[in-house]
Amino acid sequence: MDRNSEEVDRVAALRAAEANAVRLFDEVVSRGLVAPGRTETDISEDVRRVARELFGVTQHWHKRIVRSGPNTLLPYAENPPNRLLGRDDIVFFDFGPVFAEWEADLGRTYVLGDDPVKCRLRDDLEPIYREGREYFDAHPQVTGAQLYDFVVGRAEARGWEFGGPIAGHLIGEFPHERIQGDKITLYIAPENHTRMRDVDPRGYQRHWILEVHLVDRRREIGGFFEQLLTI
Repeated sequence: MDRNSEEVDRVAALRAAEANAVRLFDEVVSRGLVAPGRTETDISEDVRRVARELFGVTQHWHKRIVRSGPNTLLPYAENPPNRLLGRDDIVFFDFGPVFAEWEADLGRTYVLGDDPVKCRLRDDLEPIYREGREYFDAHPQVTGAQLYDFVVGRAEARGWEFGGPIAGHLIGEFPHERIQGDKITLYIAPENHTRMRDVDPRGYQRHWILEVHLVDRRREIGGFFEQLLTI
């Protein structure tokens, strides 16, 4: 198989993995599994169960994250205590299932109740993602640091603080973190001054996830959205 055909197949596999992750998220919500009185751990275990039931998934390339209330302020690396969801809560999900050795990574936010600030936070996430994607598309030489700075600026323009030390990462064949040893170049982060469109050490196109983490520390709420950036 030539390189062009391989690239077409890689893109198709990543798209299929993300489509499955979207279906997984929708299924968890439609089954009423995100509800007051349930714990974050309860819902995380439901994600694992539904992923296996629908797709036979037994592997998640990173920890399943379900965070609510003040826990939504915390970035990926933290491991806050398990929390019970309240009646007027905000919840976000970060799923990393592996479908046929291809990674998916999807983040979504859900609001219980109709609090206007929480709803505005949820509703601002995807537009900022779209603005970040448009910036990436318009700047062929963009670096990880430049895209990070842009997304942070868009968050601040809407009145939010950007909650994460990164704004995304590489995605690909499981496990992507073994592709190269220099972890800085794996991330959309202030320290990454390499061009995002540079090929990887094997000569393949790099594919990226863009993630948006918005927080309001005074109200102790946050929201999260992530999905494929490059395809």
